[in-house]
Amino acid sequence: AAVHWAVPEISRLLWWRFYLHRVSLDYSRVSSAMAALRLSPAVRQLKLKALCWAASPGERCIARAPVGGWTLQRASSSSSIPDTDYLHQSIVPTHHFQKSLPRLPIPKLQDTVCRFLNAQRPLLDNDQYRRTEQLAHDFEQGIGKQLHEELVAQDKKNKHTSYISEPWFDMYLSARESVVLNFNPFISFNPDPNPAHNNQLIRAVNMTVSAVRFMKTFRAGILEPEIFHLNPAKSDTAVFKNIIRFVPTSISWYGAYMVNAYPLDMSQYYRLFNSTRIPRPVQDELFTNDSGKHLLVMRNGHFYIFDVIGQDGKITKPAEILAHFKYILSDSSPPPEFPLGYLTSENRDTWSSLRQRLLEAGNAEVLNKIDCAVFCVCLDDITIKDHVELSHNMLHGNGFNRWYDKSFSFIFTKDGCAGVNFEHSWGDGVAVLRLLNEVFKDTINRPAALPTTQPAAVDSSHNVQKLEFKLDDVLKEGILNAKEKFSTSVSSLSMDATEFKKGGKVLLKKHNLSPDSVAQLTIQMAFLRQYNKTVPTYESCSTAAFKHGRTETIRPATIYTQKCSEAFVKEPSKHSISDLKAMIGECSKYHWQLTKEAAMAQGFDRHLFALYHMTKSKGMPLPELFQDPSYIQINHNILSTSTLTSPAVQSGGFAPVVPDGFGVGYGVHDNWIGYNISSYPARDVKEFINCIYKSLDDIFDVLDGQSING
Repeated sequence: AAVHWAVPEISRLLWWRFYLHRVSLDYSRVSSAMAALRLSPAVRQLKLKALCWAASPGERCIARAPVGGWTLQRASSSSSIPDTDYLHQSIVPTHHFQKSLPRLPIPKLQDTVCRFLNAQRPLLDNDQYRRTEQLAHDFEQGIGKQLHEELVAQDKKNKHTSYISEPWFDMYLSARESVVLNFNPFISFNPDPNPAHNNQLIRAVNMTVSAVRFMKTFRAGILEPEIFHLNPAKSDTAVFKNIIRFVPTSISWYGAYMVNAYPLDMSQYYRLFNSTRIPRPVQDELFTNDSGKHLLVMRNGHFYIFDVIGQDGKITKPAEILAHFKYILSDSSPPPEFPLGYLTSENRDTWSSLRQRLLEAGNAEVLNKIDCAVFCVCLDDITIKDHVELSHNMLHGNGFNRWYDKSFSFIFTKDGCAGVNFEHSWGDGVAVLRLLNEVFKDTINRPAALPTTQPAAVDSSHNVQKLEFKLDDVLKEGILNAKEKFSTSVSSLSMDATEFKKGGKVLLKKHNLSPDSVAQLTIQMAFLRQYNKTVPTYESCSTAAFKHGRTETIRPATIYTQKCSEAFVKEPSKHSISDLKAMIGECSKYHWQLTKEAAMAQGFDRHLFALYHMTKSKGMPLPELFQDPSYIQINHNILSTSTLTSPAVQSGGFAPVVPDGFGVGYGVHDNWIGYNISSYPARDVKEFINCIYKSLDDIFDVLDGQSING
């Protein structure tokens, strides 16, 4: 999402002045770049003269003005491939924009209170709303004002980060619930376009090599910076990259801004590799040790490691990696009697005490090897029957062939389905999705192994180490207890999915509608149809446009979706088709406003959460607003939703965040819309899927000018 600020004209001149102090340029190149920045020809001529003055005495500008205008001398590509150890070689350093990223703004308290009350309006009756409104205004004028001022002062002292970063880490790492179902989501890959590559062994080798290429490219500082391009024709070009790379890091973000390009925060990428969440009493720890060169592989509940980076720093040859995977797959050992992986699914305090006992029992070295591993690969002995089974396997699996605490784990089934399950505390979807996109693209364009690739003639029995653990009776009992809890927990989860093929993004945009707003309206309409009420709804929105931004919440349940849903569900015959279309349009317009506000860190949820966190950390009495049933209710998100579309992604999903909720993953594609939904026994996910489909049917019928069928 775009972030707009007015940048003074002097910033443009400073940019060029800094640039010319770093490099000698042809006038032609400068002029072309100025044209890309939408400067008029007259202004370009004046600035070209000024820029010769701006350049230092030892540097020069060479005038080239052939008939017909200025010529462009195109520079070398910014994304050449240096060798097979790297994805590409960006001429713009990976962290080039990080220093100058704008800081996450703290909203005005008055705006936060207003947005909070707007979100409460469709959820409360008149009496409830009046009480909440009074409490909110009392908070704004009283203790809330004091807390806000303290938060702003604290933020000014910590300009290296964002106001939400520490509270958000604390929230995740202090949670004592199991990470399974409660926090870790999954994303599944699309099949490889080459059917012969959709083989467990080949896919595991290719994705492992591509992921290690990603890691090496990132750590070498030559991974393309993550940039949101509003006008790729101007900003995602060799010209722009050849200019922006010379702009000092302290102002580089502004140079990108001038061509409608918005660099995103990349601080989370550091935790992608060699990272693990370590259970601790009260609050867990994020551990990263980038000296680890080995991969962790799990199969049948057993742990194996082998090096994917050699002593020379190069990636282990793909044929050797293939030989090692093949060796692991040939191990006919039955699952261990006491599979250690179950422990990572435990309550965090329970797991913390059992981990300490593991250390005391002499397992420090093997645990360190798990924690330091580059990442985890899970080789599952399962063939996927359908989408529902795929979702269950990627979200939680069988429990014993996972180490849920690793930053991420690639999962490969026997029939070549691939996905990733990731621990959520260290980061959000932006970093993981970038990894998945790059890995998927690289495995297609430059597969490290082919079906004809022969395993290297290496001694895998020597190079692959099978990890063994020393377990006493207490640990064995702990593992069996964890297994029982895990089985009970995952057996209560239901999942279902649907694909609506009558239209998607293309058709909705023709009607000037936000595709995401229609997907969210569908969810509201479906819940009203099934349960006859409007409930708190959460949609995640990235704030990665800011330094150390995490997420903000969009609140899709609005007075507009409530009105529209009731018209469609309860009394469609009382409204004309044009009236129903107009209501859909109102929903779209307001949802787009909420989305823009959230992307610009102008929601209310994170601000109030930071104020709540401050009262708790200071040991202050909890303000009345935070004790109000309406505040508690709006944070009991019965509908937790998240969207994800990418050429690499088949689907994604997560469990509900409350026992009586739905976990709604969805994607609006060009010509179809997909939903992947989970629930516990308190809700009927199959009926909800039916209601989702019916709602989509009704909306698209109305857009097509047809009346709604009962």
